[in-house]
Amino acid sequence: MPLGTLDRSPPPFFKQGPSALSKLVFFSALAVFMMVADARLGLSGPARSALASVLYPLQWLSLQPGRAGQALGDHLANLEQAQKEAQTARQELTRQLLRAGQVEQLSLENRQLRQLLELREQLAPSSRAAEIVYEAADPYSRKVVLNKGALAGIERGSPVIDANAVIGQVTRVHPLSSEVTLVIDRELSIPVLNPRTGVRSVAYGEPALGVLELRFMASNADIQVGDLLTTSGVDGVYPPGLPVARVSHIERRAESTFARIHCEPVAQVAAARHVLVLTPLQTQRPPEAAAKAPEKAAPRAKGGRP
Repeated sequence: MPLGTLDRSPPPFFKQGPSALSKLVFFSALAVFMMVADARLGLSGPARSALASVLYPLQWLSLQPGRAGQALGDHLANLEQAQKEAQTARQELTRQLLRAGQVEQLSLENRQLRQLLELREQLAPSSRAAEIVYEAADPYSRKVVLNKGALAGIERGSPVIDANAVIGQVTRVHPLSSEVTLVIDRELSIPVLNPRTGVRSVAYGEPALGVLELRFMASNADIQVGDLLTTSGVDGVYPPGLPVARVSHIERRAESTFARIHCEPVAQVAAARHVLVLTPLQTQRPPEAAAKAPEKAAPRAKGGRP
């Protein structure tokens, strides 16, 4: 049989349904119709909502293994971090216990030496908590107003500290409020001490730069950037040892005898909200003075024996 006479068309058994081109045209027209209907009538919204509601449990179940693995990893990471923090806290507690024992021993020795030298006992200043309500409306000064005044026991000249260091001094007292001059105000000066060298100086405020300046310090003075300055306590107002500022800039000029030293305040001068108002040391009475106060003699009866 010649090859040209073979029928290459598929048998009738496989010729069922419309052709592929017809299907393409039909489904394309259906897709266009559905897009137009959805844009005009929003018919697909309810269908999407129903489909999402049906598929949500399946989606939730499919996400659970990943969430469980992430939660387990976070738990293990938090557990490891907590163990490290607990170990660090135990080490710090051990150091603090050792330091507390040393401080107690030094305090005992200090009391014994003061008794031996007949020096006055150091006083622990009392304090009152207050809140900064607003900043004084004076462009040429740096002052804030507290919500407590004379009725709460606030005195003029009282030192004011925040959680970090000295923030200023009470300069005006009203019955229900008081005004505090900040350490960076030009009208405020604080006697300070450099604990590293034991050198005393006076820090003056520089409101334009927001810093403090050590004046009248010799150019060859032993002071370095990063030195912490604390209150010296020689003025009888500020208790000794309170942080005040940290040296940030030193300029030694050959043509000047004194160095120009700027210090950044340690206290949060612009962000503090809650403060403590301390009682000035000069208004406190030493305990031995109260004990040695002369008692008023009782009046003698008329005609009685002296």
